Amino acid sequence: MIMTAENLLPIAFAAIIGFGIFMYLLMDGFDLGVGILFPFVASEDERDRMMNSVAPVWDGNETWLVLGGAALFGAFPVAYGVLLSAFYIPILIMLIALVFRGIAFEFRFKAGRRKYIWDIAFSGGSLIATVSQGVLLGAYISGVEIKAHAYAGGALDWLNPFSVLTGLALIPGYALLGATWLVLKTDGRLRDWARSIALWQLAGVMVFMAAVSAITPLGNSLIFGRWFSWPNIALLAPVPLAVALTGYFLMRCLQRDAEVWPFILAMLLFWLGFSGLAISVWPWLVPYAISIQEAASPVSSQGFMLWGFVVFIPLNLIYTAHAYWVFRGKVTSGEGYGH
Repeated sequence: MIMTAENLLPIAFAAIIGFGIFMYLLMDGFDLGVGILFPFVASEDERDRMMNSVAPVWDGNETWLVLGGAALFGAFPVAYGVLLSAFYIPILIMLIALVFRGIAFEFRFKAGRRKYIWDIAFSGGSLIATVSQGVLLGAYISGVEIKAHAYAGGALDWLNPFSVLTGLALIPGYALLGATWLVLKTDGRLRDWARSIALWQLAGVMVFMAAVSAITPLGNSLIFGRWFSWPNIALLAPVPLAVALTGYFLMRCLQRDAEVWPFILAMLLFWLGFSGLAISVWPWLVPYAISIQEAASPVSSQGFMLWGFVVFIPLNLIYTAHAYWVFRGKVTSGEGYGH
C-alpha cells in the first residue's frame, strides 16, 4: 500500500482517539475507583482524605474524554453518529452520574449535617459511571447493527449478557486503580486498608479478564481468527502472558508493602487489557461494519484538525504532569477542600 495522507491520517486519528480514551480510563479510572471504595472505610476522616486525594486532579482527568470525543466527531463523523445513536442511553446515564460525582466535590465539605447526601452522590455517581462505561465497552465489542452507514438497531440493543459482564468487570478494575492510588497517596490505617482491598480487587480483575478473554473470541469468529490463526497465535501469545506476570508482580508488591509500584503495575494491567481490545477490533471503528478508512472525514478536514491536536495533546500532558507534581506527596488529615 502506498503511504499517502488519505491512508495515514485516519490511522493517526484512530491512534489519537485510542490514546485519549486510554488516558481517560487511567486518569479518571482511579478517582472513580476511590468513589467506589468510599462507603467502605471506617471513619469520616478517612473519607475526607480519600476525597482530598483526588479533588485537585479529577476535573483535569476528564479532559481526556473530551479529547477522544472531539477527535471522533471531527475525524470520523459517520462513526460518531452511529455510535452515539446506538449507545445514547448508557452514554447519557454515564454523563449524569459524572455530573453528580463532580457536584459532590464542591458541596460535600459545606453540607454540614447533610454531608451524607453528597457522600451518596460521590459514591453512587462513581459506581454508576463505572458500570455504564463497562457496559459501553461490552456493547461496542458485541458490534452494532448497520444499514447504509446508519444505525439500524433498537434503543436497548446495547444491553446484553456480555455487556452486563463487562459492566460488572470494570468495578474491580477501577477499584484496583483506586486502591493502589490510596496506597500511594495516604498513610496509616487507610493505606493498610487500601492495600488489603487492592489484593481482593486484583483477584476479581484477573477472574473477569480471564472470563472476558475466553468469551470474546468464542462469540465472534473474526476475533477468534485474529487471536488463534497462525502465525497470530504465536505473535500475540505474549499479551496474555504479560497480563499474568503483571498480576503476579502486582500481588507481590502489595504483599511487600510497596507504595509506588502497585499503582504503576495496575496501570500497566489496564494498558494490556486495552491493547487486547485494540487487537481484537482492528481495523473496525464501528465493529464489525465500518472500518477506520471508511469512516474517515475528508483529508482536508483531518489535516486541519491534526494541527490542533499536535498542539493540544502536549499542552494537556504538561498541565497534567504539573498538577500531579504540585499536589504530590501524602494526603494527611486536616488539609484539602474542606480546610
